[in-house]
Amino acid sequence: MTQATIASPVLKFLEDRWDPSVAATLDEPELLRYRSNLLGSDLRITNFAGGNTSSKISETDPLTGESVSVLWVKGSGGDLGSMKRTGFATLYFEKLLALERSYKGVDTEDDMVAMYPLCTFRNNPVAASIDTPLHGFLPFPHVDHLHPDWGIALAASANGKAKMEEFNREFGHQLVWVPWQRPGFELAMMMKRAIADNPGCDGIVLGGHGLFTWGQTQRECYVNTLTVIDQIGQFIERHGIAKGPARFGGQAVPARDNRAELALAIAPYLRGQICTQNRWIASFTDAEDVLQFVNSAQARDLAFLGTSCPDHFIRTKIRPLFVPWAAGDGIDALKAHIHSSLAEYREQYREYYHAFATPDSPALRDASPTVVLIPGLGMFSFGKNKTEARITGEFYTNAIHVMEGASLLAEGEVTGTVPQCGEGMDPASFRVHSNYVALPPLEAFRIEYWALEEAKIRRQPPEKELSRRVVLVVGGGSGIGREVALLAAARGAHVVVADRDEAGAARVADELKHVTSKEFVASTPVDIRNREAIVRALRASVAAFGGIDILINTAAMFPSSPDGIISDAMWATTLDINVTANYLLADEAAKLFEQQGLDGSIVLTSSANAVVSKRGSEAYDVSKAALSHLVRELAVALSPRVRVNGISPATVVKGSTMFPRDRVRASLTKYNIAFDESMSDDDLRNLLAGFYAKRTLTHQPIDPADCAEAILFLASPRARCTSGHLIPVDGGLTEAFLR
Repeated sequence: MTQATIASPVLKFLEDRWDPSVAATLDEPELLRYRSNLLGSDLRITNFAGGNTSSKISETDPLTGESVSVLWVKGSGGDLGSMKRTGFATLYFEKLLALERSYKGVDTEDDMVAMYPLCTFRNNPVAASIDTPLHGFLPFPHVDHLHPDWGIALAASANGKAKMEEFNREFGHQLVWVPWQRPGFELAMMMKRAIADNPGCDGIVLGGHGLFTWGQTQRECYVNTLTVIDQIGQFIERHGIAKGPARFGGQAVPARDNRAELALAIAPYLRGQICTQNRWIASFTDAEDVLQFVNSAQARDLAFLGTSCPDHFIRTKIRPLFVPWAAGDGIDALKAHIHSSLAEYREQYREYYHAFATPDSPALRDASPTVVLIPGLGMFSFGKNKTEARITGEFYTNAIHVMEGASLLAEGEVTGTVPQCGEGMDPASFRVHSNYVALPPLEAFRIEYWALEEAKIRRQPPEKELSRRVVLVVGGGSGIGREVALLAAARGAHVVVADRDEAGAARVADELKHVTSKEFVASTPVDIRNREAIVRALRASVAAFGGIDILINTAAMFPSSPDGIISDAMWATTLDINVTANYLLADEAAKLFEQQGLDGSIVLTSSANAVVSKRGSEAYDVSKAALSHLVRELAVALSPRVRVNGISPATVVKGSTMFPRDRVRASLTKYNIAFDESMSDDDLRNLLAGFYAKRTLTHQPIDPADCAEAILFLASPRARCTSGHLIPVDGGLTEAFLR
């Protein structure tokens, strides 16, 4: 059967995205990559980094020149939707099969993982995943192992095996059931026996886990997978229609009409409470399916059971935190519930760890939850970055769909041992609520604290200096602020670019997306003379990432006029922007830092002019002198939680909005520096910057990047013992020496 002869299946929910004209140009490994990308492009089919695919492909052995069968299988930690050809592990198929002779039983199955590199074809550096034998011992050329919500709902139902048999009769399939077993070599042996005992079967339902499907060609495998998943969806939908619109026992708490505003109000406090051991980035959703669950009568009980699919609770932990919040209760009551619920959660999590940990278990990790459910409001999820926080939330949304599907398949109370319970397991360890079967805590622990999962974590690249921190850069649309934003992003921070020039802030944010992930960047307008505008900018940071850790302001003004006379209004505006606005920023940020209860940092931008007296710049010089002292005053006022520092640069011409062409020309004329009117703005600025540089000890022009380095040093943990300090960035300007 060729790739092109299989017609598109009749689907109700999913789409056949296979393009024969594209497939015709691809070799077998590329067809595997293509098939994988198509499957991973739809989160209803599999979640991010979940599931795996494989093909057994004939290759020429570079050692013997003979044709050999090679298992191509998704490498450890890869994502089906985005993976490339280089993301697959490749193993000599016959060598992998030969490992069965070395297998001594489930107690030693982890030892088999060390054997996989010995089977590697062509010295491929991609690590083979723990699911590799699950693919290798299935006697089919092409195999898909996925975690669709509909499939896991069936697999996690207390009557799942009976419902699978009903599904088979209704849709003409021959799926077989395999009870729960942690992924690995033992599960591969169980699946091998299931296939041998059920000739003609067309798929496997792994109890509490997921789905395996296969085909003789890449196209057939893809079509079979789509068809089975879509039809399970139809099967569950039919049951849902029969049960009516109510889900999870019906609504117990109504959704708050102002929940978006309330989420912004509680997010900093919640983030601070979660971040007692590690700093986390937050994500929030009040999607309809999430609200339906968190507001329901069964939400608390189902949430406590935890998730089922291994891919889910590796990110969501054994269970989320459910925070009770009655209709009509205010924010203060919610804070109290969060505080007490978190204390209880952490204690339970430590008990869970100590109940199952062995001497060789990885150390106890952060006991804080990664998912927080609040009735009437929605769901917060947390991760070391925004992407992980979002994906964690998506995983729990998947878990909600699984619980919903399992509850829809319920038909009376299930008695006796649930079908997920395998030989030698304790039936009482499988807890059931509304037909949903959660994974036993011991089995959850054996995956969450699996040495092989720990090794996967350790293979991740080290975090950067400002990872997990949110930096709000005011004045980030140009000059020093732009350089700060770029450097902060390069050092791992989540950056919010704020500027009165909204378009300029957006442009810089677009630049940052080439330096870091687009999810780690946001922009917002701000007029720092207006307290309400400052509040909105801070709220934009909370909406994007859950709070802030570092506030940096580089915005300022230098007053000038054609006749050199500074009016009273201009004098007032200069002090308003350069002094009062900095106070307003710090004052509002302090409230946010207080809500979070986390260590924070503020860095403001003064000037060498604060200590150098000159004719004609009195308004600017006085304002910067006041700002320098404001740094010291704020350092005292906000201690010990928040450090406040500043930099004092000499004149920074490059990229500065304070040096438009007219001002540069006037300065060049003032200092008798020859220039040509045909020169570009940058050339004129370079002339002026060179002149200023010659007045310093280093003869180096002050670049915005020099200021950014000093600012981020002060903002970073490297300066954890520094507060109330101003670093000169002036090239060695003797007039600015402290006196």
